[in-house]
Amino acid sequence: MRNHHTTAAVLAAVAALALTACGPPSASGESKPGTPAPSGTARETAALPDLVGMGLQAAQDAAQAAGFHSLTSHDALGRGREQLLDRGWKVCSQTPAAGSAVDTAAKVDLGAVKLEEECPAREPATPSAPVGATMPNFIGRSMKVARQALPGNASITVKDALQERMVLQESNWRVCNQNPPTGTPLTGQPVAFHVVKFEEACP
Repeated sequence: MRNHHTTAAVLAAVAALALTACGPPSASGESKPGTPAPSGTARETAALPDLVGMGLQAAQDAAQAAGFHSLTSHDALGRGREQLLDRGWKVCSQTPAAGSAVDTAAKVDLGAVKLEEECPAREPATPSAPVGATMPNFIGRSMKVARQALPGNASITVKDALQERMVLQESNWRVCNQNPPTGTPLTGQPVAFHVVKFEEACP
């Protein structure tokens, strides 16, 4: 008889535990362990200052002080020059534009020219000549930009159109003539340029 009563007590305890587990959720509103947290986090925004007209270094400092840390810059004259000494450049354009609700994770791109140069009324478009395209018109453009626009496997020859100087820093030289001519299909043929320095006239 003792074993019978013991078994009955155990079964009653198990049933009580089962009823407790299946009962209604707590009224406290707390999430049970394992409940996924709400997805999506609001992006942080801040006011991006108007940086146009500032020195490049000062503009970068102002952007960082406002909470923007993804910064880049480019040559606003389309010559492909690097901004190695930021204090020697000034800002002509900015992307995104100044505003009061800009995502702080956005990349801020500043178009700049050297301090002694004038900002262009409109920045020149960057040419592109992928494999299978036709030869762009590079006349007057920076030799560095021309090289960057052509396929990476292109065979390129560059010669000084005035003398026999070595063309070392191609961003300081502009194209006077090119072969093949503009519009020629690029089929892997060699490409040749004659160039002069930007302050010089083509022959």
